[in-house]
Amino acid sequence: MTKTDVSIKKRLEYHYKKFNNSNFTSDPIEFPHRFKNYYDIEISALLSSLLAYGNISQIKKSLGVLHSIMENRPNEFVKNYKNDRLENKLKSYKHRFYSNQDIINLFKVLNRIYINYDSLNYLFLLYYSESEVNLKNTISAFSNNMIGLFTKEGQLTKGIKFMFPDPIKGSACKRMNLFLRWMIRKDKVDFGLWNGIPTFKIIIPVDTHVYQIAKELKFTKRKIISWNMAEEITENLKRFDALDPVKYDFALCHLGVNKIKF
Repeated sequence: MTKTDVSIKKRLEYHYKKFNNSNFTSDPIEFPHRFKNYYDIEISALLSSLLAYGNISQIKKSLGVLHSIMENRPNEFVKNYKNDRLENKLKSYKHRFYSNQDIINLFKVLNRIYINYDSLNYLFLLYYSESEVNLKNTISAFSNNMIGLFTKEGQLTKGIKFMFPDPIKGSACKRMNLFLRWMIRKDKVDFGLWNGIPTFKIIIPVDTHVYQIAKELKFTKRKIISWNMAEEITENLKRFDALDPVKYDFALCHLGVNKIKF
């Protein structure tokens, strides 16, 4: 490790320890942290990650409405889902690219998943292979399965396609990688509910904030946020923690959001 790498490693560890705490008020992970039950956390985490784009105030407002509609009991709400209970409550709901109908159909599909598979973890692992270098193919298969479920319902919209992008087509899959970080990693921030997938296979969720710092640290030479960029940044982070490179994501993201110098 070069002197420069040693210096970067020290800063990464410093920021990781600083941000690895229970202050989640400026992050959508605040919502699943309200729960103790496995299924409540899993459902809330999926919703929170899917809506994690745009202004944080709008994200929290939109998630607040959804959790209020679920009466802060995500598992019970999803498993006992009834379409007519939701349509009136979501008449004027909209979150950027997602319409009220997109959210209604999302709950409808989640209801089918939890009835047939019991959990998202079980469904996701159906596509996972230990021989994979990372989760690219698993995410692709999972996303295409989700798209297929919406297609069967005749409800495949632009919003739904945006919810479940395909890394094989080049998408950085920021929101899905965020959800997987929350589910697979374990510390004060991430839940570590899902067993069976090692942390070194997670790919960093890249947004503009992470990209700017990664560019500054020369973790990427690319200029367009994509799956290839996310892989490149993750591989560079493995120089500092080969087994858990994405542990730095929460700190890097919030350094960027708050414009704090690395």
